[in-house]
Amino acid sequence: MRVLLVHPSPLMYSELYLRLEPLGLERVAAAIEAAGHEVRLLDLQIFKHADYWRQIETFAPQAVGFSVNYLANVPEVVDLAKETKARRSASAPFVFVGGHSASFIAAEFLDHAGGAIDCVVRGEGEVVAPLVLEAIGDPKLESLPGVVTRHGAGPSPTLLKDLDLHLPARHLSRRRHKYFIGVLDPCASIEFTRGCPWDCSFCSAWTFYGRSYRKGSPEAAVEDLARIREPNVFIVDDVAFIQAEHGFAIAREVERRRIRKQYYLETRCDVLIKNQELFAYWKRLGLFYLFLGIEALDDEALRLHRKRVTLNENLRALEIARSLGLTVAINIIADPSWDEARFAQVRDWALTVPEVVHFTVATPYPGTELWLTESRQLTSRDYRLFDVQHAVLPTKLPLKRFYEELVRTQAVLNRKHLGWGAVRKYGGAALQAAARGQTNYLRMLWKFSTVYNPERQYADHQQPVRYEMRPPRPLAGAKPSKQELYIHMPAPVH
Repeated sequence: MRVLLVHPSPLMYSELYLRLEPLGLERVAAAIEAAGHEVRLLDLQIFKHADYWRQIETFAPQAVGFSVNYLANVPEVVDLAKETKARRSASAPFVFVGGHSASFIAAEFLDHAGGAIDCVVRGEGEVVAPLVLEAIGDPKLESLPGVVTRHGAGPSPTLLKDLDLHLPARHLSRRRHKYFIGVLDPCASIEFTRGCPWDCSFCSAWTFYGRSYRKGSPEAAVEDLARIREPNVFIVDDVAFIQAEHGFAIAREVERRRIRKQYYLETRCDVLIKNQELFAYWKRLGLFYLFLGIEALDDEALRLHRKRVTLNENLRALEIARSLGLTVAINIIADPSWDEARFAQVRDWALTVPEVVHFTVATPYPGTELWLTESRQLTSRDYRLFDVQHAVLPTKLPLKRFYEELVRTQAVLNRKHLGWGAVRKYGGAALQAAARGQTNYLRMLWKFSTVYNPERQYADHQQPVRYEMRPPRPLAGAKPSKQELYIHMPAPVH
C-alpha cells in the first residue's frame, strides 16, 4: 500500500527559534515500512500545501496519515482532509490522524471533519498504525486498541514494549538542512527514553503515557546516533537523564565509538542537582545547550504548578549549569492574571541572569489536569490560539495591554540573546554554519518583532472561528481520575 505521512505547518513559536525533525512520524514510518508498505513523508514545516497536492496527484497514496502534536494545527489538518476527499472523490485515500494532541480530542476531531477523517489513532503510533492499514475496510478497525471512528472506539492504546524497535526512518526526510534549534544549525533529533514520572498540573506528557517511563538500550541509542549525519542533536526526552546509570551507559558507548556531536536537551532542576557528574560527563562529550523548566519565580506558583521543587533548588540548578559552562535556556509561565507590576518584576529578574529567558502563557490544554480543574472560564476555544503564546483565559489587564506587556517582557530575550548581541556571543558558530550553507539561525536573528507582535497576537482573537473545541467536561469526582486523564492506562500490578 502507498502511504503518505504528513507533518503540519509550523506554529508561531517555531517561526523564530526552532524547526524540529518530525522524529515521532519517522518512527511510525519505520514501523509501516517494516510491515511492507511504500511510505513517503512530507513535512509542511518545510514544504508547502502545493507540495502536498503534488504528492496526492503523483504518488496517489492509498492512505494519508497526519500527525497532530499541537492543537493549533487542528484546523489545517481538518481542511486538508476535507479537500483531499473532495478532490479525489472517485478514489479517495483512507485518511487517518494521530499524534499527541489528537489523542486527547479524538471524537471531536472526527466531528469537525464530517466524515473526511476515517479514524483517529490515540497513543503511540508504531504499534497500531500498521494494524490500521491492514484493517482498512474491515469492521474490526473500530476494535483495534486506541482506534476511534465515527462508529465506535477500541480499548485503550498499547504502549510500545521495546523502544529499540523501529528506529527513525530518517531516509524519508527531505531538506534536512532546514532543521535547527537556535545556534545548533542544522540539528537532528534522537530519543533515549519516553514518558515522565512527575505530574505537573500544566503538562500532558505524563497523562499521555500513563505516568510511565521507559528506556531504550544504550546500544540501540548510540547506533541510532551514529547514523545521524548532522553535527548537532536534540535529545527529545521529556526529562533527560532521570536515571543516571542509563545516561552514563549511553555516554560511555558514545565515547567508545568516538562520536562527536553538540547536544541540546531538556531536564528538571532536581535531576540536574542529583546527577551533576553525569551532566559534566555529557558536557565533555559535547553537551552545549540545556533547557530547564523553571516555570515560576516563587514557591507558591511552583506549588500550584505541582513542580515538586523549591525556588532555592531551581536557583541552585542554575548555578550548577553555569559552573559546567553550559548555555542555559529557561521558561517562565506568564499567567493571564499578571499586571504591569508583575511583568516588571519578572523583566527585572530576567535582566540579572545570564540565561536565555523565554515566556509562555499559562494555557489549560486538553490532556492536562489543568484543563479539568481550571476554574476560570475560557475566553476562546479556537484551536489556533492554544499555542502557549495567546491568552485563552481572562486577563487582568485589557487583552491588548496584556500582549504589550508580554512582548515587552519577551523582548528581554531579544536584547540579550538575539540580534547583534547573539552574533557577538555565538558569532563563531553562526559563521561556521553559514560557511556550510546553513543560514536558519542567521535568518531568525532579526525576526523577533515580526513574530512577537502585540498587534498580531491581539488580531488573532478577531479572526472568525471555524472549528471550536468542546468545553471541559465536569469532573466525576473531587479530582480527575486516571480514566479521565490517561491515554495509555498503566498495566495492573500483580
